Amino acid sequence: MGGLGAPEIILIIIAILLLFGGKKIPELMRGLGKGVKEFKDAQNSDGTTANTVTEEKPKV
Repeated sequence: MGGLGAPEIILIIIAILLLFGGKKIPELMRGLGKGVKEFKDAQNSDGTTANTVTEEKPKV
C-alpha cells in the first residue's frame, strides 16, 4: 500500500509526455543527469561517506 505500481508509473510518463512533448524530454533528462552527477561528486568530495557507521562501546 502506498507504493507506485506499473499503472501509476505509466500514467506519470504519459502526463510528462503531454506536458513537455517528445522533443523536450531528452533535454530535461540530460539536465537531470548532470544534476545528479554533480550532487554525487559534491557528496564524495568532502572525504566522508554517509554509509560508514561508528559503533560506540557501552560504558560499564
